[in-house]
Amino acid sequence: MTTQKILLVEDDEVFARVISRALEQRDYVVSQAQTSEQALQLINAESFSYAILDLNLGGETSLSLIPLIKQKFADIRILILTGYASIATAVEAIKLGADNYLAKPADADEILTAMLVEKESLDFAPSDTSKLEPMSVRRLEWEHIQRVLMENDGNISATARQLKMHRRTLQRKLQKKPVAK
Repeated sequence: MTTQKILLVEDDEVFARVISRALEQRDYVVSQAQTSEQALQLINAESFSYAILDLNLGGETSLSLIPLIKQKFADIRILILTGYASIATAVEAIKLGADNYLAKPADADEILTAMLVEKESLDFAPSDTSKLEPMSVRRLEWEHIQRVLMENDGNISATARQLKMHRRTLQRKLQKKPVAK
């Protein structure tokens, strides 16, 4: 049996160390990168079966890594992890080729489950829509801001102008954790 290799791109050193250790205890080999540049070096030097990417790497997005990883490793499974989950970024990640998307905090078992589940088995359409609760106004605002931010390639100034909002106000909103549904 060959050992499965995982590329972990995570800028939080403590979280990366904890998750790496937990995955290694489950017989995976983990290579860590804290930046996109380090990730690209590892992608060019090694072969991977799985990739776990933190969406926000010190102010930059890891979404640009997805097509590069998929191009190099056609059968790789990619999981996006984020502390700032939004529908817009989840949709964008899946469109780019990510296999799943998981909000932090998450433990090793949740990460493995999300990483290993097949796309076809993901059911995005709820079976009983009558039980769905509408999103709060604050959550809708968060989702809208994230969508506009994605449309502007992460440019905060352009996003603030499009939203007719002061740049500092937008920055304060983005620094907060996303509100619950």
